[in-house]
Amino acid sequence: MRVRRLVAAASVAALGVLSLAACGKSSPDVAAYVGDTTYSVSRVDEIYEDAQEKFGEAVRGEAAQAGVTPEPEHLRTTVTRQDVVNLLVSLELGKRVAAEKNIAVPDQIQPEQLQQGLRVPATAEYTKLWSEWADLSQALGQQLPQPELSDAAVLAVYQALQAPAGLEAGLPVEQVRQIFGDGGFIRNGAALSVALQEEAERSDTSINPRFQPLSVPSVVSNGQNLIFYGLPYLNQDGPVTDISTPKPRPTEPAVPTDG
Repeated sequence: MRVRRLVAAASVAALGVLSLAACGKSSPDVAAYVGDTTYSVSRVDEIYEDAQEKFGEAVRGEAAQAGVTPEPEHLRTTVTRQDVVNLLVSLELGKRVAAEKNIAVPDQIQPEQLQQGLRVPATAEYTKLWSEWADLSQALGQQLPQPELSDAAVLAVYQALQAPAGLEAGLPVEQVRQIFGDGGFIRNGAALSVALQEEAERSDTSINPRFQPLSVPSVVSNGQNLIFYGLPYLNQDGPVTDISTPKPRPTEPAVPTDG
């Protein structure tokens, strides 16, 4: 087995889809609303292009030292605009949860520690935001109440990690639990995702349909490398599929008119 045990210190979580139109917020120029905080599509583009530019510069520098010319496709990192939106929304919601619950967030993880796994230089804003999120998500996941995990929740994490972690497909849940050890990192993620979803509802969070479904950036270590991945929203029962659409707001009855 390539991955025998995933370190429990890393946090995993994800946020379910939130409807933009249902909340009456439908500007195509806005990627996400979180309470009174708005993230424009142009802001997302700025962070995305910065990551691509700095990655390209790093690749060109390494290629020049080796005396080769990189192919155009080698100058683009795998970061997407969706990744940027996931990160921005998760950060904002997480900060609100930490403030509301008075949870201290230590500054421990630096961009330089993440740049190799992310494949984005530490100088990029995306990497800096990720290091902030890593500190925040870890602090929240460790300090929020943690649920017991069903087989469905464990298998959801396993399926999300199969490709990025190189896990063998089709394993029974008993063997997956052995690989994951005590499952602490899954419980951390489930606790965090519940808190984020509650905060999303309180703050009237809504996401442009262009950036749905939304997931929270996740990372785990196999003891040698950091593995970055996205995970569908989880609770103690497993993946949640019906949390995306807020209940319709009551409307005023129609006023009869003279015919």
